[in-house]
Amino acid sequence: MRKIGKIDIKGDIVSNDVGEFYEFFGMSSTYPKKIQQAILNDEDDEIILNVASNGGDVFAASEIYTMLRDSEKNVTVNIQGLAASAASVISMAGDTVRISPTAQIMIHKASVSTVGNSDDLEHESEVLNGIDESIAMAYELKTGMKQSDILQLMANETWLNAKAAVDKGFADEIMFNESDDEPIFENAIHALPSKAAINKFKNLIAKEKLNKQPSQPTNSVRERKLAILLNKKGEI
Repeated sequence: MRKIGKIDIKGDIVSNDVGEFYEFFGMSSTYPKKIQQAILNDEDDEIILNVASNGGDVFAASEIYTMLRDSEKNVTVNIQGLAASAASVISMAGDTVRISPTAQIMIHKASVSTVGNSDDLEHESEVLNGIDESIAMAYELKTGMKQSDILQLMANETWLNAKAAVDKGFADEIMFNESDDEPIFENAIHALPSKAAINKFKNLIAKEKLNKQPSQPTNSVRERKLAILLNKKGEI
């Protein structure tokens, strides 16, 4: 049986030193050493990465992204809230990227606080351009878009809802998006239960467990289940 480990990308994304500072004061953060320790858990064959972060340190994010891609483990990313800036870069490390219907991805150009003369500022501008191209590479590998188009999206500070993220290739699928109309391709001499029937069946079981009504006649429950499987109308 394959074992799955879960890693949270929550709070600010920071360097190892800053991460220790955050830990001391009980503040939420994500830093490379913390993620490395989770990845090196040999008992896990797969990793689920739960992401909800406003971003942070570009180079810390790059280190985490690289460790995940180099882990040789299957990585599934669940974007639960906002995956902004550096957090969006880490999200691109997923073999499969799933996004909640209420979540968003935000990408933009890197920034820095600096002082100095005109030569200093020109140098920083060149450095930032190089960093932007490095960030865009992660998006490019995931989406297949041209780097020039990605850099323009970053320059515009682009916010992507779940549908836009999937349409542009930043995510592979929207979480919980199961359509009742999804076709079932059969190779059988009898009809298989429809997707709608299966979804109703799951809802029925969940409600029965929630309500816990042992006094309900067994035949009544069985009849309702059969009605679902036979696509008969009735309230659930």
